[in-house]
Amino acid sequence: MTLEEIKEILKAEVITGSNNLEMEVKMGCGCDLMSDVLAFIKSDSLLLTGLTSIQVIRTAEIADIAAICFVRGKKPDEETIRLAKSKGLALLITQLPMFESCGQLYKNGLIGCSEYKG
Repeated sequence: MTLEEIKEILKAEVITGSNNLEMEVKMGCGCDLMSDVLAFIKSDSLLLTGLTSIQVIRTAEIADIAAICFVRGKKPDEETIRLAKSKGLALLITQLPMFESCGQLYKNGLIGCSEYKG
């Protein structure tokens, strides 16, 4: 699924990475515990989270995450946005809660990390 499709499904706003909307995302993960992200997420995933701190960007870099979508309309601060831009990481914001965001993406064909056989 492309970031453009994800943007449309979640009615999301793109904060960074608008030039990467054709990028393919292989799977999704909804999580607020960065230790769980490091333990369970696979590379090229979309991370859906309610956390907006700079640690989310650093975790995404370590885990080779394709993009981050902040749920519940949460917006990261300027320092977090600057770091994401410097890393080439796409950031989106949706007003939907995490459960509904994950459900909409799954319903439209984005699999979870446990299902990926890559």
